[in-house]
Amino acid sequence: MKELICIVCPKGCHLKVDEANDYAVTGNGCPRGAAYGKAELTNPTRVLTSTVKIDGAHHRRCPVKTDRAVAKGKLFELMDLLDGVQLTAPVKVGQIIIENAAGTGANIVCCKNLDAVK
Repeated sequence: MKELICIVCPKGCHLKVDEANDYAVTGNGCPRGAAYGKAELTNPTRVLTSTVKIDGAHHRRCPVKTDRAVAKGKLFELMDLLDGVQLTAPVKVGQIIIENAAGTGANIVCCKNLDAVK
């Protein structure tokens, strides 16, 4: 039996996930908590947030994130991929930086409008 704290909403339900009983979840206050508890033990996912280098803007780094949750085991591979990214201003929020990053089906997107320095 694994114990988790649900992060789906601010309530923070204390979940118990019974691995021996088809990942049955108790302690959840809603169906989303049950889905989270089962997924966290069978296929944990996360949204990756980071920054990449950018030239020609007032800032030296640009915030980026995946547009959906990716397998937790892919995070280090995605970070290695981001290490080699060099953007050039201007960039816009939602602009796709890397499509289907590392074969995850998730895109890396820009999280801040950064205009070119004039």
